[in-house]
Amino acid sequence: MDFPLLLAPDSPLPLHRQVYLGIRAAVLDGRLGRGQRIPSTRALADLLQISRTTASLACEQLTGEGYLEARRGSGTYVAARLPEDYLPPPAAQARPASAPPALSRFGARLADLDPPPRPAAGLPYDFSPGCPALDAFPLDLWGRLLARQCRAASPGQLGYGADPAGHGPLREALAEYLRRSRAVRCEPEQVLVLSGTQQALDLAARVLVDPGEAVAMEDPGYPGARRCFLAHGARLLPLPVGARGLELDALQGARPRLVYLTPSHQYPTGRVLDLPRRLALLAWAREHGARQARGPLLFEDDYDSEFRFEGRPLPAMQGLDGAGTVLYSGTFSKVLFPALRLGYLVVPPALAQPMARALAVSCRQPPVMEQAALAEAIREGHFERHLRRMRALYGARREALVAALSARFGDRVTLLGANGGMQLLAQFPATGPDAELVRRAAELGVGLSPASQCHLAPGPGQGFLLGFSALSPARIREGVRRLASLFC
Repeated sequence: MDFPLLLAPDSPLPLHRQVYLGIRAAVLDGRLGRGQRIPSTRALADLLQISRTTASLACEQLTGEGYLEARRGSGTYVAARLPEDYLPPPAAQARPASAPPALSRFGARLADLDPPPRPAAGLPYDFSPGCPALDAFPLDLWGRLLARQCRAASPGQLGYGADPAGHGPLREALAEYLRRSRAVRCEPEQVLVLSGTQQALDLAARVLVDPGEAVAMEDPGYPGARRCFLAHGARLLPLPVGARGLELDALQGARPRLVYLTPSHQYPTGRVLDLPRRLALLAWAREHGARQARGPLLFEDDYDSEFRFEGRPLPAMQGLDGAGTVLYSGTFSKVLFPALRLGYLVVPPALAQPMARALAVSCRQPPVMEQAALAEAIREGHFERHLRRMRALYGARREALVAALSARFGDRVTLLGANGGMQLLAQFPATGPDAELVRRAAELGVGLSPASQCHLAPGPGQGFLLGFSALSPARIREGVRRLASLFC
């Protein structure tokens, strides 16, 4: 083992005194924790290249003063109680406050943003949105795929030479899957493997948007996108969301660099952007791109389109784009599990190299073994079989939630977005501030996510996102029963 001591042979202090002071300092500042075993005097002498007598002198003094304790037949350990524990606390002394380190403009903007809300941990009836059914994930199968890749790993896969755009076989498998399932038009060279949607947003903002440029986004919309664009210094242009998705009138006369949208399952309302509006938005981007040197680009966040329970899903907007104006993002956090930290961004051919260069100077790429295992899961059909099982499971849980809400609330609740995804938006009769309702729900063991956090101008009565994918029908019914005491 390493030992955190530096000795200076030319110091006027004797070596045993240096060893004593070094070990005592390591104990007091926590580098050597209470109850931690330290090397024997013989091993300590070997580690520090000193005589055993010098090591013994230092340890004997530390033991005598109560910093170390010898246990017969076991060794020497840091004492559970130190001499300082018996001293009265020193009188408080006024210390001048040290100035915080200077932040860059990016760091300062981050400090000004509200941190993302974190749901209360351990709630038995947590309706947080976007949480997959982790108990239904085939861990044994995933473990076998991962172990197979680890056993067959080449030196190249274990080194620094991997392509920053992602593992080649996974990019090929993703391109084929997206062409087949979402009508995305892409080649493997256009696919970037990332850690998820948030990294895709950050990458797009860093490469495409200068501070002060406008970014248009849905209002209400995904708060993670809003925080990312504001952190990069963008000006936000809100696009109101109506019954058919975002309203395009707000784009008339505007010159945003980027338009962020969730057309297949709008977050948080769940509305679907209809085909005429998709085509109109693509025509607008194409027309303005032809006239402007830095024309607008569209960021299509297709975060949970794999789950649809009513009607036929519309193909991705990217597949309707013939002018290279759409960036298409997806994630495996929803369909597999969040800790996997894998997602993707499909970019127009002209952006593939600049985006890959940006990745090369930041995070390189997610772990290669997981990418290789996922590529195999897609090629061998495991991924789509799991997806079919989850569609059926989430469909049943969605029906259980809709039925429970209807039984408890009747026409006093309005449900939006129940035809797809992993959550719906429920608008209850307003009975108090959102923060207070969230707190009271947590006391009942119920987790709630207010939709107000998705609005640029938060206000009461905007509803709550109720995720159903991670809860069994029995838990859903009990959670709704408890919610009834808040809103009835």
